[in-house]
Amino acid sequence: MRTAHVFQTGILALSMAAAIPALAEPAVIYDMGGKFDKSFNEAAYNGMQKWAKETGKKYLEFEISNESQREQAVRRMAEKGATPIIGVGFSQASSIEKVAKEFPKLQFAIVDMVVDAPNVQSVVFKEQEGSFLVGVMAAMASKSGKVGFIGGMDIPLIRKFECGYRQGALFANSKATVTGNMTGTTGAAWNDPTRGGELTKAQFAQGVDVVFAAAGGTGIGVYQAAKDAGKLAIGVDSNQNHLQPGTMLTSMLKRVDVAVYNVAMAHKPGLSILGLKEGGVDYAMDDNNAKLVSADMKKKVDAAKADIISGKIKVADYMADNACKL
Repeated sequence: MRTAHVFQTGILALSMAAAIPALAEPAVIYDMGGKFDKSFNEAAYNGMQKWAKETGKKYLEFEISNESQREQAVRRMAEKGATPIIGVGFSQASSIEKVAKEFPKLQFAIVDMVVDAPNVQSVVFKEQEGSFLVGVMAAMASKSGKVGFIGGMDIPLIRKFECGYRQGALFANSKATVTGNMTGTTGAAWNDPTRGGELTKAQFAQGVDVVFAAAGGTGIGVYQAAKDAGKLAIGVDSNQNHLQPGTMLTSMLKRVDVAVYNVAMAHKPGLSILGLKEGGVDYAMDDNNAKLVSADMKKKVDAAKADIISGKIKVADYMADNACKL
């Protein structure tokens, strides 16, 4: 009987071990464009690198190269026991939602979309607030009174950037003209610098002299076209001022790095919304664009920033307020 008891105890121990995740390290799954897209994904990478440096721990990562890999990648991380598992980009929401139900004891997070589940943290941003600020700057820097916007995939989220940008430009110059183009309707629109350059040149031909790109890797072509034409461009997500110094007016910072870092440090199920007040969005200033931004421009942008934070200026949200019918 004692032998049987020991045998049963051994089975119980094995079953308990199987139920406990073998790995308690975070994992990040980058979306289309790769972790070195110099934009959205790279911001997430930087956030995880900061976490790793501060904690001395390791993390898992995977770069999506086609849409069919999303769910497979999330499930693979869950099977390894990684936690939290962070999906970067709205397109990963359905995969996170499905796998989170299958692994209720693990923690998951999604950036740029909301998944309502008890073990999921959803992080979204007030992109319209940061875009408003660079819109103010664009209109003030423009000599023609015509500014442009190049979006990546034509989705409400990118319209949200454009809407905020348009509001900021018109706030600074009520007579300003804002021209907008989207690169495409599929995930390939995030990584098409050739098309980005073509759209930018077409806008320049119409008199635009400052262009804001919210298009992932496609923006590289936008910034090159601006450099070649001696016009000004505005980066997005990460600080991209260094990519074409001298013609990068600024970058609209979307602190995906902060979001990912915070999730890795302390997962909090539910919804997190990051705007100017929370340090989730901003505009970039450094040595690369210091000479392009006049004291008057910076004063006006900083005043607008303060007024948005205080609530004096309310920036309409394309996705919530049915604003900016473009």
